[in-house]
Amino acid sequence: MVQKRSILLVDDHPLFREGLKSILANCSWLEVVGEAENGREGVEKAKKLMPDLVVMDLSLPDQSGIDVTRKIRSILPETRIMMLSMHSKIDYIAEAFRAGVTGYVVKKSTSERLVECLKAISKGEYFLDTSITHKVVKSLMESDKKEAKITDAGYDTLTPREQQIMRLLAEGLSVKDSAKELFISPKTVENHRTNIMNKLDLHSAMELVRYAARLGLIDVDLWKG
Repeated sequence: MVQKRSILLVDDHPLFREGLKSILANCSWLEVVGEAENGREGVEKAKKLMPDLVVMDLSLPDQSGIDVTRKIRSILPETRIMMLSMHSKIDYIAEAFRAGVTGYVVKKSTSERLVECLKAISKGEYFLDTSITHKVVKSLMESDKKEAKITDAGYDTLTPREQQIMRLLAEGLSVKDSAKELFISPKTVENHRTNIMNKLDLHSAMELVRYAARLGLIDVDLWKG
């Protein structure tokens, strides 16, 4: 009899978690042992349940899934974490792998792809939902060409949510589209944008783009704004 692998789901949308549980219910080798709707709860549940696997959302309401990954990996270095995200940009992927995930799947992928990822990481393998190979993932982790840690003093004053919104706006997303991306209201995005501009002493969308490009957060050549 195959020993079941325990899995913790960390995502702030109950309906999405229900969908994940429905998919995983068909996997006889997996057992969902817990759920968390934010980063703080995710770390607490991980400490208590010590799961073999974690499915982690990148965008959580209180902090980045990348930060939560670092915390869980520091406590449970043997736990394998799969990042589930709407983002497929290389900087998000690189930062996630540096934080300790071993699998990265975009939310628009098929359920088969998600299960394939979980099988791979449970064996200690890397899995990426793109054509990037194992060797490239390792090079991303070891490369110091693009440090994931931003040292700019102004950027460090932003909250995790403000950093998320700043990246989306700098990439050219509208307030409305950014709100949809993060499942929050446009008004909330507007408030965060005002705080961001004030903290960074920026006065236009183009200044925000230039600032993000200078820090290496975006590829300015791909900006469509």
